[in-house]
Amino acid sequence: NRNLVPSSDNPNYHLTEDMTDKASAWTRKVTSIAPDAPFFLYVAPGANHAPHHAPQEWIDKFKGQFDGGWDNYREETFARQKKRGRVPANAKLTPRSEGLPAWDSLNADQKKVYSRMMEVFAGFAAHVDHHMGRIVDSVRAMPNGENTIFVYIAGDNGASAEGGLEGCLNENLYFNGFPERWQDNIKHMDELGGPKWFNHFPSAGAHAMNTPFQFTKQIASHFGGTRNPMVVSWQARVKDRGVVRNQFLHTIDLVPTLYDAIGITPPEVLNGSRQKPLDGGSFLKSITTSDT
Repeated sequence: NRNLVPSSDNPNYHLTEDMTDKASAWTRKVTSIAPDAPFFLYVAPGANHAPHHAPQEWIDKFKGQFDGGWDNYREETFARQKKRGRVPANAKLTPRSEGLPAWDSLNADQKKVYSRMMEVFAGFAAHVDHHMGRIVDSVRAMPNGENTIFVYIAGDNGASAEGGLEGCLNENLYFNGFPERWQDNIKHMDELGGPKWFNHFPSAGAHAMNTPFQFTKQIASHFGGTRNPMVVSWQARVKDRGVVRNQFLHTIDLVPTLYDAIGITPPEVLNGSRQKPLDGGSFLKSITTSDT
């Protein structure tokens, strides 16, 4: 529906930036009209879903950073996760999932195009993080901003393997059973991330982005397909900063938690219709106490 997305003559237009501007403007407007009323803002950017589209300057920030390959990237990521306490110190890295090629088995041209696809993905991620940070900053700058609850979920599933073993310029080919070849894709490597292509990185790159877990979005039996990090910030109540919580949560727990935090009891009957009970449970105590 063309009415859902504003047309623009700006060749540098990007949905994430436009969404950020409109979200920030909306919060300022509603709080100026009713400063004592709570508001609910839900922002769902296109990143980091395919197609991986990012401004060139953001892609260039990651030039060369994936030249070591996806196997090396998994090892480096795992080491950082241990150092920062994100995984247990005695944990072992899961093996490369069956069917995915070892980086060392690739030729130089394959490595070149696959590294570039990873750079585009990383630039896309950094770009959306920056603009979601703009929303946080704009809300916190408003009156009572410190009493605003922020919930940032990094993704709706694990990184996706829809790019296939080769990566792709046009993801719709994958959905229709037409594999792409790196020999063709390398010709357009410098155009990746721009408006011309519906590009996606190789499945082994997606697997690396799901470190330390195995598999990807398509394999729901493994955490690589289902688990995402979540950050909660509530300056007025949550005093711990950067503390890792180890409780296993589901997205259905978000609504009960927000109700609990705000002091809302969901109605059992609304407009004469009996409501279904909520399936999730509140995790408010786990973020408002120092006991992890």
